[in-house]
Amino acid sequence: MRDRLLAAERVKAIDWRDGALHLLDQRALPAVERWVTCTSADEVAAAIRTMVVRGAPAIGISAAYGLVLAARARIAEGGDWQAAWEEDYALLADARPTASNLFWALKRMRDRLDRVKKHADPLAVLEAEAIAIHESDREANLTMAQLGVELIRKHQGNAQAILTHGNAGALATGGVGTALGVIRAAYLEGMVEQVYVNETRPWLQGSRLTAWELTGEGIPVTVNADSAGAHILKTKGVTWVIVGADCIAANGDVISKIGTYQLAVCAMHHGVRFMVVAPSSTLDLMMATGDDVALEERDSGELLDIVGQRLDVEAFNPVFDVTPADLIDVIVTEKGIVERPDTAKLAKLMCRKRLH
Repeated sequence: MRDRLLAAERVKAIDWRDGALHLLDQRALPAVERWVTCTSADEVAAAIRTMVVRGAPAIGISAAYGLVLAARARIAEGGDWQAAWEEDYALLADARPTASNLFWALKRMRDRLDRVKKHADPLAVLEAEAIAIHESDREANLTMAQLGVELIRKHQGNAQAILTHGNAGALATGGVGTALGVIRAAYLEGMVEQVYVNETRPWLQGSRLTAWELTGEGIPVTVNADSAGAHILKTKGVTWVIVGADCIAANGDVISKIGTYQLAVCAMHHGVRFMVVAPSSTLDLMMATGDDVALEERDSGELLDIVGQRLDVEAFNPVFDVTPADLIDVIVTEKGIVERPDTAKLAKLMCRKRLH
């Protein structure tokens, strides 16, 4: 399975080469495949903030490379470069408030800098750490894909319909994706007949990005309005809803793309199993419940600008919502699987070493 998934890798959103970070501009997809080159921490922070790059794992990876660029600039300036580097750290941390992977990756980079030996080259050490974060996410995607496939095989082994929301694929990670990694693997195993993709208003990550990724690999995709989700669960024989996550609280509450919560409610009502796929870096055991998360809101214009005109009305535009743990059948990470997640089960999971 691993080799087949690697062979199927066609989409890459993050490329570190020639001392610069190159990001596939996800605002332009699917019409145009355009790359944005970042050579400073400021440019990386702007790319994260304006959604050139999006998806919790991809944001974390990009921020790690942003700290490499920051170190290069601060060292060249001379003086107390590490104190100045902390300003870049704060800038990147403020780029998006919700994704746990952002803070996890930044902390990992800072911790690595703190362990640099006296005569080592700090820039080389930081670059190696950022590359390791990128590669470890790719490996985690492959492991999660295999674990997710085994779950699908265990509960419904025949070809089936799956519904997903948002984009948790190669565009959102350093590899084949989290939720889409599982869907890709299941398709390769002959267990996916149809994938229904919520359009995912207002940025249309489902119709613009997820559908683009999957159709490029010949996976049968049907895009639907978000409001059709419950009807599809009732009428189309969907056996799994599979989504990613931007943050998972210690009790198993999942913070994900707005609309995930209502989809989980509908899935439970219709007896459809609900799977969340995310690397362990998405889990924040210091956050007791999802109610403790600062949920990002974006500009009202994303909802109110229609066919070139601005509606004269107030708008509420949250980016994420919180799906309570009791609506989730299973969380899949590279460390293993947690069914019916709760605080004790997730704490035990995080004590494990990574699966091989």
